[in-house]
Amino acid sequence: MVFLSKGAAPAREERLHVASRLHAFNRFELKYLVPVERAAEIRDELAERMDRDAHSPVGGYGVWSLYYDTPDLRFYWEKIEGLKFRRKLRIRHYGDLAGVTDDSPVCVEIKQRVNRVTQKRRITLPYGTARRLCDDRELIEHAPRESAFVQEVLELVVRLNLRPTAITGYQREALVGRDADTGLRVTFDRRIRGRDRDFHFGIPTPENRFTVPPHMAVMEIKVNERTPHWITDLAARRNLNLVRISKYVQSVEAFGLAPRSVFHIDESDCPPPTPTDETPLSRRPARPTASPKAGTP
Repeated sequence: MVFLSKGAAPAREERLHVASRLHAFNRFELKYLVPVERAAEIRDELAERMDRDAHSPVGGYGVWSLYYDTPDLRFYWEKIEGLKFRRKLRIRHYGDLAGVTDDSPVCVEIKQRVNRVTQKRRITLPYGTARRLCDDRELIEHAPRESAFVQEVLELVVRLNLRPTAITGYQREALVGRDADTGLRVTFDRRIRGRDRDFHFGIPTPENRFTVPPHMAVMEIKVNERTPHWITDLAARRNLNLVRISKYVQSVEAFGLAPRSVFHIDESDCPPPTPTDETPLSRRPARPTASPKAGTP
């Protein structure tokens, strides 16, 4: 199916020499929910056998995603029902949101699950161009190699009447495997927050809310084929338990767009540790309010 809009420019043959902006990969993902302090300890232990991602500075980097869904939240319910094949469409920005303009690079990404394998396909575009594709439903100019993906995004948006639904944001630190573990990647996401309005990345004073308790972090182990045995041993030694958690689902449910599911992580599920006399005051976590606001990015 081909969509053409007024003024849209199809791919030109003379652009065949231009490198494609399309990127795709498959992998398995394992997720764990751990207190922030324990996450730091695990990160330091992993760093003895892994390298810091070249794009991950000390303290991590921001990741912001605008998710699209149908008016009846089809993608949300596909996740809740655990369909073996499901998809999500999002626009993702890496880094600080301050100063985001129509020229800022973002990724338009389709993330899909096929049985146990997570597949991602994405294209890097200027932010304004990405919004024209996903919001205005306009066929953007693209290279021949990118045509199938661009058409798929446009077909999804039009056929399913997709619209911006929720934004998620968090601070991520990433480690990558070395030597025989080159396909290994471990990420630690903290300060996980979101909003259900003000969907422009460049809005000056967004009101974000924590969608995962702020004293908790999500640790993800991502591998191309199999998890290294030493990672499995580490998880067992530290009593890490696999969880099913989706940052998009958290945002949908945190703002009352849908009922809370068994996959929802709430404050009551993982309350902050209670300070004891043996815990130094400087390390005692502050107990958040019932509905903490995450503030501006």
